[in-house]
Amino acid sequence: DRSGMPPLAQYAHLVLPAGEHRTVGYTEASRGCKHLCRHCPIVPVYNGIFRIVQREVVLADIRQQVAAGASHITFGDPDFFNGVGHALAIVEALHREFPALTYDVTIKIEHLLQHSARLPRLRDTGCLFVTSAVESVDDSILARLDKGHTRADFLRVVQLFRDLDLSLQPTFVPFTPWTTLAGYLELLDVLAENDLVENVSPIQLGIRLLIPAGSRLLELPDVRELVQPFEEAALVYPWQHADSRVDALCDEVQQLVHSADKLKWPRTKTFNRFWSAARAAAGASPAIEQLWQPPVLVSRAAIPYLNEPWYC
Repeated sequence: DRSGMPPLAQYAHLVLPAGEHRTVGYTEASRGCKHLCRHCPIVPVYNGIFRIVQREVVLADIRQQVAAGASHITFGDPDFFNGVGHALAIVEALHREFPALTYDVTIKIEHLLQHSARLPRLRDTGCLFVTSAVESVDDSILARLDKGHTRADFLRVVQLFRDLDLSLQPTFVPFTPWTTLAGYLELLDVLAENDLVENVSPIQLGIRLLIPAGSRLLELPDVRELVQPFEEAALVYPWQHADSRVDALCDEVQQLVHSADKLKWPRTKTFNRFWSAARAAAGASPAIEQLWQPPVLVSRAAIPYLNEPWYC
């Protein structure tokens, strides 16, 4: 029942490379998630429980949104491939009924590799892009977050998507208690070297780790020692980085994101501002001078994206 809700046109729009805007609808084919990533706020709620939404219920919800003007659907499932057979049956039925309708989904790196043979079916049924919570390119941080993938896995998925002509939109949590200035620069380096700057929304390079009530991060002794008392109003355990320069860089990057959004900077320009800020924060030590040089970036064609990219 969507009566009483604002019109779809008042929500986020899809922006295509040529500048066309499409009205976006939203639905979910499942609830919860099978996985127990330590940082994920879904885990304390569902604790590994996953339930599908009946296919006809999902399709009926999409039909009413198409009737209201939607020409693109975002599937908000925490992981669309938790129930891969169920998910694919829905998008295939959707494509038969609305062949011009496009959609996007969110899928773990782990599942993208495990079910790589099924990815062409997404492409062929109108999937414009896949969001995946990569979080970090530092394997030690990925292990602490219990993400189930490595940096090498992520880069394998990048190549897989290029081979299939699918768009990947990685998301990150760059600022954690274990982030270093050199590590942040390394993240930027990996994105530049792999031609991913246009694929990453600028806000994704300014996300700071949240530790909600019941978070599995509290299983880690160093996190328990780090956090301050729980803040009821904010619903999180506050924390400060041991290196104040990292927190200062996070603040600067977030301010740059707001400026870039207001001034409509291209992603390449925003990325270079992040690089300059991180380089300045790290200082001019010989090691930094030798290892970290601003990348030469060439703006390429943009990829489809939602104009409210605050997924974390």
